[in-house]
Amino acid sequence: MKSMRSLPVFALGLCAGLMLAAALGLSQPTPQAEVPQAAAPQAQNTAAALQSATTAKGTLSWEWATTPAPPPEDGKLRIIQFGAHPDDCEIRAGGCGAMWARLGHHVKFVSVTNGDIGHWQMAGGPLALRRTAEAFKAAKILGVATEVLPIHDGELEPTLENRRTITRLIRAWNADIVISHRPNDYHPDHRYVGVLVQDSAYMVAVPFFCPEVPPLKKNPVFLFSYDTFQRPNPFRPDIVVAIDEVIEQKLDALVAMPSQFIEGGALGNASMVPTNAEQMEKRVREVRDSFRRRFASIADRCRPKLIELYGEEAGKKVRYAEAFEICEYGRQPRPEEIRELFPFLPKK
Repeated sequence: MKSMRSLPVFALGLCAGLMLAAALGLSQPTPQAEVPQAAAPQAQNTAAALQSATTAKGTLSWEWATTPAPPPEDGKLRIIQFGAHPDDCEIRAGGCGAMWARLGHHVKFVSVTNGDIGHWQMAGGPLALRRTAEAFKAAKILGVATEVLPIHDGELEPTLENRRTITRLIRAWNADIVISHRPNDYHPDHRYVGVLVQDSAYMVAVPFFCPEVPPLKKNPVFLFSYDTFQRPNPFRPDIVVAIDEVIEQKLDALVAMPSQFIEGGALGNASMVPTNAEQMEKRVREVRDSFRRRFASIADRCRPKLIELYGEEAGKKVRYAEAFEICEYGRQPRPEEIRELFPFLPKK
């Protein structure tokens, strides 16, 4: 039997998702199961956000649901990262994103799908709404811009139209650096993000491909974010960055995505959802500690490159890191240019 408390939350969440789905051009959402009573605090937060963003006429006025404007021509770096879902960019480059932003550079995270099947209990429009809100909250913490594309989670394909979309986004940001997944990865959405970005690496400079957006005059540096997959070829850590100074900021951004990291995302279950403040505090601590171990393992695995870039003494002291591989497509940066593109690396 449904609890009396869960019914209003479910109804409001479903209506919110349908309204946002229509606004973002989503097709018919996947039916949503009942929101469990244990998840009510998160659902109520979404409902409160919806109410605050609804005009007197009952239409949505989501300030965060718009495409970020291109940055000004101010001589600063322009970095765009493509992740498959609303959390991938934050996991893989949230630290560098925060450090670039602190120096006044322009960083944009793009989630190529809306994440609408990335939860064990809810799906469709309501989940797309929730994960978009989480992505924008994380972006605010990191100081970056963000955009979530209206493509269903689990259904991304390397089509011509999607190649055009990626090409337009890179051009519109006038990117110096483009980051994506590698095309060999466990998740099909991750793989196809890598393929689409690779397919755009040459096309961004071709004038009559997507002629409505001016082509780039200088080809960006294309980078792959870190992973541990070995076949057909292992990740090569060409650039490794210490993120010790922003590790807490990055963890704050990740904890701001509770649908994924508190409740377990697509493979979670009801036992993971805190039901009181004490359990929530414990769960948040567990999530932060787990991510600390993950980013520490990157530093340990990439220690030789850290020593090469930071010097032996400083390189051995780095506790947390993010790593990138230079794609053979796009511009091939010289060692001195890498330090210009990553200005938080020590000068030689």
